[in-house]
Amino acid sequence: MRILYLIPARSGSKGLPGKNTKILGDKPLISYSIDFALQNLKNGDELCISTDDENVIDIAIKKGINIPFKRPFELATDSSTTYDVLIHAINHYLILGERFDALLLLQPTSPFRTNNDLKSMLSLYDNNLDMVVSVKIAKENPYFTLFEENNGYIVKSKNKNFDRRQDCPEVYAFNGSIYLININSLMNSKINEFTKIRKFVMPDERSIDIDSLADWLLAEFYLDKQ
Repeated sequence: MRILYLIPARSGSKGLPGKNTKILGDKPLISYSIDFALQNLKNGDELCISTDDENVIDIAIKKGINIPFKRPFELATDSSTTYDVLIHAINHYLILGERFDALLLLQPTSPFRTNNDLKSMLSLYDNNLDMVVSVKIAKENPYFTLFEENNGYIVKSKNKNFDRRQDCPEVYAFNGSIYLININSLMNSKINEFTKIRKFVMPDERSIDIDSLADWLLAEFYLDKQ
């Protein structure tokens, strides 16, 4: 299976400006994802960093990585979608005659994935799936602690009667770390339209998705514990 590793790294960040190149531990945040990709690339795979950030480009070049294109302005705004970024990258390689079976999306804001995580996800993948995705067990539960507003009142999102949280069905949340996506599925529908998805559960301490200063401080705490 030929895999396109894709790291999307837009320069603009409202929650934590400059987070992709901010130093976490002993290296820039994005280096965790780049190093992970370099450790796992196989013959025929490709690493694509889709960015408009000159600082990210400099980091990549110093690591000997070719930047195939600078992300267009229209794909680097607050309203740009990850889906559009992925399709842009795939089409770039199709124009060059390069085809891949799967796309491995690595968000730079999730630094704590491991090589064994990827091995496990690859073992779960097959061509009949749309995606294998990393998740965490959600603390909030639609059967017990999540509510929606209806006619001025809040009601349970899932209208089932459970007296104890531990009796509720387990629910999961994407943790933002690893998305192993069937490219044929991606070319035909958006990720939120996928129906054939398998999960890989990661622990809370490796499910950090950095979007704010509080997330950053938590990441520093877990890094220190490791």
